[in-house]
Amino acid sequence: GVLCMAGEIPMTTRLRGLILLAHGARDAAWARPFEGVARRVREGNTALLVRNAYLEFMAPSLVDAGQSLAEAGCTTVAVLPVFLGAGGHVRKDLPVLLARLQEVHPSVRFTLRPAVGEAAALVDAMAAVALDSTLPEVPWR
Repeated sequence: GVLCMAGEIPMTTRLRGLILLAHGARDAAWARPFEGVARRVREGNTALLVRNAYLEFMAPSLVDAGQSLAEAGCTTVAVLPVFLGAGGHVRKDLPVLLARLQEVHPSVRFTLRPAVGEAAALVDAMAAVALDSTLPEVPWR
């Protein structure tokens, strides 16, 4: 085994992190589905350290979430944009933020995954919801 001080991470341990990056909103209730996704990911892989992050209006930011995972000892951190498409935020803003994180934490490997909306499983799930005639109506007046 590897001997280490209390709270210290053994060098043989390679912690992985995942940041679920969403846009953010002024209304805190907007984040509930994203918190649910993070909870399910944690339940599905207890070895993975998962953080939510937001581009605007909410905390933590991508930089703060990346800092948190680096401080927790992660050696690799994947960033998953929880966006339906790869618009300007994903194509332009995200690389700049990731470059900043990489510069501050050169020992951590930050990777960028495709936006979730590009995954066939999500497109299929959205189509299934669209076709689900049992969904209740939502009052709008």
